[in-house]
Amino acid sequence: MPVLRSTFIALSHNRPLRHFCEHSSLGVRLSSRFIAGLQIADALKVAEAVNRQGMAVTLDSLGESVTSETEAHRAADTYHQLLDLIAERKLNANVSLKLTQMGLGISPLLAETMAWKLAEHARSTGNFVRIDMEDSKVTQITLDIVRRIQARPEARDAVGVVIQAYLYRSQADIEQLAAEGIRVRLCKGAYKEPAEVAFPRKSDVDANFVRLSCLLLDSSTFHGIATHDEAMIAAVKAYAAEHAIDPGHFEFQMLYGVRRDLQRRLVQEGYKVRVYVPFGTEWYPYFMRRLAERPANVIFLARNFFRS
Repeated sequence: MPVLRSTFIALSHNRPLRHFCEHSSLGVRLSSRFIAGLQIADALKVAEAVNRQGMAVTLDSLGESVTSETEAHRAADTYHQLLDLIAERKLNANVSLKLTQMGLGISPLLAETMAWKLAEHARSTGNFVRIDMEDSKVTQITLDIVRRIQARPEARDAVGVVIQAYLYRSQADIEQLAAEGIRVRLCKGAYKEPAEVAFPRKSDVDANFVRLSCLLLDSSTFHGIATHDEAMIAAVKAYAAEHAIDPGHFEFQMLYGVRRDLQRRLVQEGYKVRVYVPFGTEWYPYFMRRLAERPANVIFLARNFFRS
């Protein structure tokens, strides 16, 4: 399985294959299990359907590593539209973005300004912006930007961040973020990282995920535990029950199109569930990382492709 994971991560950077997939009907067809659609209207339709099932939503306009300020402004404009439409339609939804999508690779100040304005907009409508985490090369600058945005009165408590359990540094990061009252989404991590910065063995990542989940549950801040792994979910549920932590104090977060049965079951059991709903034309890198992190997704797609 490590070989399969490495292969799909490598393919996520293949530009010719990306161009073919994103511009072919076959590619769009294959991705539709995990991507809500190509347009804002598609994402809103899915968000409404998910809300009707008793689950919250995070909307993500896919894109990363823009190469011009024009692209960065265009991406930010999409998020400003989303925030307005969420408020207009009274959806139980927030938004998630990547700083490289806001121009981090061009100018950190540009990306920070874009994200700050979005957090300010979100706060004015009673909403929230999650800053997604990318590979370890940008972990520190991402956390620094989130902290500076949180320190602005006009954006306070309208911004949060993602922490990846496979990084050695994540426990220290979570302890500091929790002390600062910054909301965290904990995930395992979907990038290929060297052994110098990340646990190479899945068993160590899993153990760290449980350890970090418990730290978040002990925090006074509302956090998200992002996993489809039933063993991880069982460990979180057991810790919450043992320490009399109310199920409303945290939420489980899952990806659109993955373990829908488990999502519904958790809602029936009284837990909060948020579904991460990505959309947009630049879906290829996200799609390949989903295949890399969960081989069952590859099998599912193959079965359904040959049935149709």
